[in-house]
Amino acid sequence: MSTVNFEHPLAIKIRKQITQALNDFNMIEDGDKVMVCVSGGKDSSVLLALLTEIQRRSERKFQVEAAILDQKQPGFDATAFKAWIESIGVKLHVVEKDTYSIVKEKVQGATYCSLCSRLRRAILYDYAHAQGFTKLALGHHRDDVVHTALLNLFYVGTMAAMPAKLKSDDERNILVRPLTYVSERDIEELAAVWNFPIIPCNLCGSQDGLKRQRIKKLVRDLEKEIPNVYASIQTALGNIKPSQLMDQELWDFKNLKASPSSPQDAHPQLEPSDELKV
Repeated sequence: MSTVNFEHPLAIKIRKQITQALNDFNMIEDGDKVMVCVSGGKDSSVLLALLTEIQRRSERKFQVEAAILDQKQPGFDATAFKAWIESIGVKLHVVEKDTYSIVKEKVQGATYCSLCSRLRRAILYDYAHAQGFTKLALGHHRDDVVHTALLNLFYVGTMAAMPAKLKSDDERNILVRPLTYVSERDIEELAAVWNFPIIPCNLCGSQDGLKRQRIKKLVRDLEKEIPNVYASIQTALGNIKPSQLMDQELWDFKNLKASPSSPQDAHPQLEPSDELKV
């Protein structure tokens, strides 16, 4: 069984970034019962482990449990993963639902991810509500947020990403993304150090040419020229200026008028040093 070293420099760095996100968006409050939705992958596993350390250090009193969906994919085996989860002192709920057969039947000649994620999300929402969880924590990191924003911009025509905190459409659940400030590379490196069991997804991983992978490659290529491109895009998502865009529901462009001003203010005299040089 791999050992989780919470004092590793990367673990400390990511823990602090998670804590900042928790505080910035008030993600977890006293008395919360948090269900971390784990997939068996690196992101949600790192999140779960570090949330237990944050829970231990925090003055706020909250519960942390984990839930994984057994979608009945061939070869799915959560034995080693469950043992690792229990070794860090967390209860794991295994929710069984055959979405694998539904996705394989319904999706022909397209990517599985969209339908698969909708089904998975609905099942976990229902389960969380039935079990009395007050928050659902998802393992989406900073890079996921950026990639989603660009996917929506390029392929859908909307300015939208993954909010750090939101209410589900049915209004029964509050979702939080504590990794929203954390880079994927840091998670990958810490996961390699901790060396915990991984459950591969044989559904999504079996398809090539996914749009998300194309966007990821695009941004990582840009990162070679613009080292802070991920941070810059993420900052932009929290620095929206409606008057500088074109959404007429956010800004009344049709009725936009200049403010009254005196004649001398309308065309101020230029000092010689202010004159434009051509």
